[in-house]
Amino acid sequence: MYLTGLVLCLALLGSCRKDKWLTSGGKVVFSTDTLNFDTVFTTQGSFTMSVKLYNPNDRRITLSSVRLEQGAASFFNLNVDGRAGNNITDVEIAPNDSIYVFATVNVDPSAADNPFVIEDQLIATLNGSEYSMPLIAYGQNAYFVTDSVLTTATWLTDKPYVIIRNALVDAGQTLTIPAGARIYMHANSRLLVLGTLLAEGTKEDSIVFQGDRLDRAYFGYEGYPGEWGGLYFDSKSTGNRLRHVIIKNAGNSTFIPGVGAFQPAAIQVNADSMNDFVPQLLLDKVTIQNSIGYGILSFGGNIRATNCLITDCGAQAVALLQGGRDTFIHCTIGIYGSAKLKHTDNPAVAALNYLKTSDVAYTSGDLQAAFINCVIYGSLDNELIADKKDGASYNLLLQNCLVKANEGLPAFVNTPGLILNEDPLFEETGNYNYRPGGGSPLINAGVPAGITTDLDEKSRDAQPDIGCYEY
Repeated sequence: MYLTGLVLCLALLGSCRKDKWLTSGGKVVFSTDTLNFDTVFTTQGSFTMSVKLYNPNDRRITLSSVRLEQGAASFFNLNVDGRAGNNITDVEIAPNDSIYVFATVNVDPSAADNPFVIEDQLIATLNGSEYSMPLIAYGQNAYFVTDSVLTTATWLTDKPYVIIRNALVDAGQTLTIPAGARIYMHANSRLLVLGTLLAEGTKEDSIVFQGDRLDRAYFGYEGYPGEWGGLYFDSKSTGNRLRHVIIKNAGNSTFIPGVGAFQPAAIQVNADSMNDFVPQLLLDKVTIQNSIGYGILSFGGNIRATNCLITDCGAQAVALLQGGRDTFIHCTIGIYGSAKLKHTDNPAVAALNYLKTSDVAYTSGDLQAAFINCVIYGSLDNELIADKKDGASYNLLLQNCLVKANEGLPAFVNTPGLILNEDPLFEETGNYNYRPGGGSPLINAGVPAGITTDLDEKSRDAQPDIGCYEY
């Protein structure tokens, strides 16, 4: 009798220990790091996938909630261990056991204003700690390019292209983007070019690189700087050409695991290592606007830009650092600041033959730069910084340019035909209208430079205007 009672007691004690609850700490684990709904929702409006939620602890747990971050507003719906709803509470999981969570995405295939990429977070809360997993689906029919290495190809125009995270044009390969192509960049995404990029738009059908959020109500029907990363051209990349291209709302700094961080710039060009004196990047009739960082950032690169409009950047619109061979002809470069982008200390243009690596150290490179028939203007007293250090040559030409520099320019800058500190009388900078208004000092103030049309494809006369627009 005594022995039987003892055995029963021990059995009950073991059972109690087995079912003991974990009331602090612990963790939960998802069976995958991301739930990707790879179906493109043009023919069907819903799709269901599952994920297991594990309790790796040796005690029973209660999840205070398993929910969707966006709640009732989500495109997704949950079923957690047989219970439907987007916020399920008091979910029990036995020790070293798991439950199924089913997620269904519901998309109206005819809703053209859906985002291209639909996202939410599945969140499980255990003892005050949250564990999350992304849910990703596609809301429109498009070509989705996700963390891809691209070989020689010409993109199509029947559907948009959406770049998610990053895409890389491989060395020795050429990506051609024709007029009519639509390019949308997901948050923090970047197009990297080791080979060659040819983006050939027209005035009637410009190629636009922009963020992929089509539900503009989320942004108050406005574009916001930093919605995506930018375009990156490697030191061995060559023969790149962008014509009638618009790059807007870019400049977010991005990070690639195993590679590192990229600078916050709409366009970044690294030092030309080909040594063939052929421009790495030709920009013709290109507009860059609303970058949260730099417009064009060059580290000793080789750029030729004609009829370009570069405006509203959080840092320099054009930064030539550590030298380079660069030519800008009939370009308008202006920053006035806005509620979204403060313009308080970074001048519109920097032309330096060095790059600071610390407070006392720098690396230098020969600078051969020319600005011909260009406007460099904005709301600061000085919108151009021209500076040099020992160890490299410095040659900066400002030919028939209008520049705002209330403190003057260094004597080593060559400035024939310079117009200094005169208001260019742009029509309406707040709406990106940088055309010269009546009486503007830009009119007929340029020098013939072999450029026969302006950004609007309007013919230039024998006495061209300064800037990207002909009056």
